[in-house]
Amino acid sequence: MTPRDALIGYEEISHELVKQFPDGIDAFCGAVGVAGMTMGVARILKSHSASVRIVVLEPASSPVISKGWAGTHHVEGIGVGFVPPLLNQDLYEEARGIPEEEARAMCHRLAREEGLLVGTSTGLNVTAAIRLAKELGQGKTVVTVASDTGLKYMNGKLFADA
Repeated sequence: MTPRDALIGYEEISHELVKQFPDGIDAFCGAVGVAGMTMGVARILKSHSASVRIVVLEPASSPVISKGWAGTHHVEGIGVGFVPPLLNQDLYEEARGIPEEEARAMCHRLAREEGLLVGTSTGLNVTAAIRLAKELGQGKTVVTVASDTGLKYMNGKLFADA
């Protein structure tokens, strides 16, 4: 098994998205660690529509992809401090850094307003998706994923002050 096998596994997410959005997806954004999920999804979405906009996400305090320098952050599973090995520049249009504080605030909001207990990378994804949807305007479909639950964060700082 190789790291590239992850791309095949994550392609299933995009097959499901294509079924759920038969009128098409205008944009997809996702945080990257080694980039398996985002690139696996992007590859299939691009094969269905070359015009779909793919935006890769990273912590603003460690913008290796978007600005070329690493920094510190506390978002588990993403922002690995180097260009991810599975990142394919042909499959995305833009890289954006999202402030970790905004991602954490989104985790609190999703728990409070939607009953969704999610981790910081998902908060980052949702924050970016909302921004992207506002930029693209009404009638556009922007999609992201909830990467995990926030259950493993219950003993940490994420929900301590919520």
